[in-house]
Amino acid sequence: MSVVTLALVFLLAVIVSVFFSQLLKDIIPLPIVQITLGASLSIFGFNVEFEPDLFLFLFIPPLLFLDGWRIPKEALFQESKPIISLAIGLVVVTVITMGFLIHWLIPAISLAVAFALAAILSPTDPVSISAMTVNAPLPSRMAHILEGESLLNDATGLVCFSFAVTAALTGTFSLILVTEQFFFVVFGGILIGLLVAGLIGWLNQCLVKRTGEEPSIQIMISLLIPFSAYLISARLHVSGILSAVVAGIAMHYERIAGRMQAATRMQSKAVWNTVQTALNGMIFILLGEQLPAMWRNMPQVADAAKVNHPWMLFIYVVIITVSLAILRFSWVWVSMTLTVFHKRRRGKAANVLHVRMMVIMATAGVRGAITLAGILTLPLLMPDNTLFPNRDLAIFLAMGVILCSLLIASIALPILTKGLVQDLPYDNDEIRARLALNEAAMTSLRELMNHPSEDIDFIAMRTEVGSQLLEIYGRRLDNTDEIESDIYDLHKVIDMERDMSHLALQAKRDALYQMYKNKNINERVYYRLRDELDLKEETLNHHKNTKY
Repeated sequence: MSVVTLALVFLLAVIVSVFFSQLLKDIIPLPIVQITLGASLSIFGFNVEFEPDLFLFLFIPPLLFLDGWRIPKEALFQESKPIISLAIGLVVVTVITMGFLIHWLIPAISLAVAFALAAILSPTDPVSISAMTVNAPLPSRMAHILEGESLLNDATGLVCFSFAVTAALTGTFSLILVTEQFFFVVFGGILIGLLVAGLIGWLNQCLVKRTGEEPSIQIMISLLIPFSAYLISARLHVSGILSAVVAGIAMHYERIAGRMQAATRMQSKAVWNTVQTALNGMIFILLGEQLPAMWRNMPQVADAAKVNHPWMLFIYVVIITVSLAILRFSWVWVSMTLTVFHKRRRGKAANVLHVRMMVIMATAGVRGAITLAGILTLPLLMPDNTLFPNRDLAIFLAMGVILCSLLIASIALPILTKGLVQDLPYDNDEIRARLALNEAAMTSLRELMNHPSEDIDFIAMRTEVGSQLLEIYGRRLDNTDEIESDIYDLHKVIDMERDMSHLALQAKRDALYQMYKNKNINERVYYRLRDELDLKEETLNHHKNTKY
């Protein structure tokens, strides 16, 4: 089957899975639906020759680039300590602890291969978490920590994985050499990501100043950046994953990426949302497509593990998954206890994180795309052309842990997050900012209305329009001194205004369509007015779709 046909079938499967999940009211998380659909495709004879290196290159850089681009930068730096603790400290502890545990649990797996398996199981998948908590979102601080962790632990886990595989191939391991290579790979990836984003951003701004900004070209440039950063880093033998992440983070800053026009931002958001939905869906469908072959291969895998019955493999998968969750919970508990101890020692107030929140953090350690892509890159042969030891067993265990962690999270997270106190959609700072913007707009309108003109009719029309706009902008300014006491009322006013504006826009849409249907307006007018209504509706929806 051709690559084009495969891509089209996978995209169709993504569309079907999204509609099916929405019909079920998100009772079954989308990743579970997509994995099931992928398994169904395989059962009915749809088989894919999986190429891990191509998969890693086509899927992972754009997704991590987008996560880096969209994650709130202020929150990322504010929560840098817990993020680094989870993304580096927990990964290293996971590799060492789980490596010895897997080797002890399944002696047939050598210690080097056990470390490689533990390393590739250490990265978490934020996409799966978002899907699991769609009906009960996480508090913003926890969501930001999990997002930041997943951005950085991918690179840490993959670097540790490559070192463990090298040790398995060569039979040698040097802690000093590995430490030096680790810092070279990590900081090299960070530097390449910054250089690629900075250079492309600078060239783009120079060209835009001369030729103007074309939204479609700007979007194409943004799509190429993660692949450029990844390829250059791979050629220089540094972390391409981390390079793509850093390039995405750098694109947030206007001095690097330049200030986009409103049209470019809106179109870019739509394109990247489409790319994200397609790639994430294809990853889980591909995982499901691999399951039947994994099932058929169980007897051979069991023989390699030297167990009496294939069902023992599932027990191993459950033990590894639960051990990962316990280790994660223990790390969070110890980290929070030490943080509270140090704060109180310095005389600062600090509250211990609730056990329920620690359990959510532990359950949120879902494995996904990086684990799938990485484990399948295990080499087939050793340097002496013998088979790589227990490759199929390591792949089986990794895919089993992905599925097991997804199932546990899909059941536990909605229960654990139900009833959590969510962050207010607005705070005092936002209310003050809204009032300040209104005042700035009103000042500008008054200056414009007072500007002299010789055309009396023009002055009258300008005064009438300006007065209407002043009335709109000045509605809330009378209560400026009572912001603190009336903040919740202002929340209700803003929400009610948005709801009523939506109803008014829908009425406009219906009237516009009826006029076009009755041939009262031509096609050019219809599309122009429809685009204006789309822009207004996107503005109203912006707050709802913004991550806090």
